[in-house]
Amino acid sequence: MDRRSFLKTSALGGASAAAAATLAAPAYAQGKRTLTMVTTWPRGLAGVWDSVERFASSVTEMTDGQLTIEPKAAGELVGGLEVFDAVTSGQADMYHGADYYFTGQHPAWAYFTTVPFGMTAPEMMVWYYGMGGMQMHHELGEIFGLKSFIAGQTGGQGGGWFRKEMKSAADFQGLKFRMPGLGGEALAKLGASVVTMAGGEIYQALSTGALDGTEWIGPWSDEKLGLQEVCDFYYPAGFHEPGAALSVATNLELFNELTPAQQKAIEVASGDAHQHNYSLFMANNGPALERLISGGTQIMSFSDDVWDAYGAGSKEVLDGYMDDTMFADIRNSAEAAMAATSGWAGRSDGVYTAQRDRVLSNLK
Repeated sequence: MDRRSFLKTSALGGASAAAAATLAAPAYAQGKRTLTMVTTWPRGLAGVWDSVERFASSVTEMTDGQLTIEPKAAGELVGGLEVFDAVTSGQADMYHGADYYFTGQHPAWAYFTTVPFGMTAPEMMVWYYGMGGMQMHHELGEIFGLKSFIAGQTGGQGGGWFRKEMKSAADFQGLKFRMPGLGGEALAKLGASVVTMAGGEIYQALSTGALDGTEWIGPWSDEKLGLQEVCDFYYPAGFHEPGAALSVATNLELFNELTPAQQKAIEVASGDAHQHNYSLFMANNGPALERLISGGTQIMSFSDDVWDAYGAGSKEVLDGYMDDTMFADIRNSAEAAMAATSGWAGRSDGVYTAQRDRVLSNLK
């Protein structure tokens, strides 16, 4: 899909051109409004639901109550993986979710959550806010009638929970595993049977044997979901989500009806939820991991054999979409940003933290 020709020939592109030609002044809706926000999350789920609530309350406060956001948990109005269609069709006003759930709509959506062997959370922030990522998010969203902003960040996600130890890449053959996005496609290259399901369905699937393993988020959210009750082996480091952003997307027609101040409130509330959410996960994951260890969870690391197989599978998946102009543009932009920041970060923060931990350990 070439986004430039798509926008010129689509109904959306035509409508935009007509509006520009007539220079019509925008008609903003007046009075108080309540916007329905569907989400991909179970109500109250640690971390991700905090982002939902912070975003909603911030919008209300910044607009002096002119905009109220009414969040709906997965299944309350539509299913967790149906929120994209609900907002593009106008059934709901906005969604809060992980955009990589919607790679069936376009594979480039993955870059606004995470891709395998992609950016860490700080690298994602540099790309999104400082090197054109936000503009690309808007451009992709507008094709589907959305105005999108990242509005949450889990940080690096765990490699997953398993019923058995994963000693080599061969152990993934036939494994029934839950992993969404392009990471799931890469894992399938190792022979795993990969499924995508909303978070609220994972525990039951593991309990019944419908799944052999899963990735979710990190120790804090995973503990709250009870994954330690149904799997013995946990791998904290994974290839698939080195820094996973969450997003708020508003129906574009509705967004354009809002006043500039209300539109800015949605943008600013999204950014605030993003940074706050990252801090929340980072603050809670360490203590949660220690509780899991104390409770008997076995903490494991993948072998180089597994990492190499992940890498080969990931490259094959990403390369397979490069004939799509939009995907290629977004991938090239993200990887250029990652290359520009990782060299400095590795030689400064990376060296410092390694030496800090060594020195302080020796001084104890």
